[in-house]
Amino acid sequence: MPINFNQPPVILIFAAHKNENKNMSAANRESFDVLIEIPKGSRNKYEYDFDIKKIRYDRMIFSSMMYPADYGFIPETLALDGDPLDVLVLVTEPTFPGCVMEVKPIGVFHMTDEKGPDEKIICVPVADPIASRLADLKEMNPHLIKEIEHFFQVYKDLEEKKVDVGGWGNIDEAREIIKACVKRFEDMPNKPEGLFSIH
Repeated sequence: MPINFNQPPVILIFAAHKNENKNMSAANRESFDVLIEIPKGSRNKYEYDFDIKKIRYDRMIFSSMMYPADYGFIPETLALDGDPLDVLVLVTEPTFPGCVMEVKPIGVFHMTDEKGPDEKIICVPVADPIASRLADLKEMNPHLIKEIEHFFQVYKDLEEKKVDVGGWGNIDEAREIIKACVKRFEDMPNKPEGLFSIH
């Protein structure tokens, strides 16, 4: 059949499959999705606005320091500070605010800020052939460990906010924290539909 170029074009729209329950079992999975808010090397602090489902610019860090890794959270979890559980993702190259990434945990960094305990789960991207080889904190570059500690010790100094660094925990401790945060989220009474969800 000859093609009639006078006909209006046909637009095909494809929707990617969404796994709504992927992170609800994050504690029992080898890997899970996180949402990146702040890319490695940035001084800008971005936060995901759950009401409008968009990334919001929060502020620039008051000091001259830059984030030592991609920074984000595990959706549908609830940490002790009332927010989703934070993650630091050890990427070879920075991604961008709003990037959804499949990661696996390798440990946890303990700290406390003005809101209370504020653990950061240390993860590596599954699809990064360099970083994904890391399976344990012991395999991290020792200098990067010092950079992360130093960053969180001082990045709020010019805001006159106190941060206490509490050291590191292994992958088993990280998984226990993830499990507790998933359960805390599931047990929330009267939580609004879509709370801490990126879908």
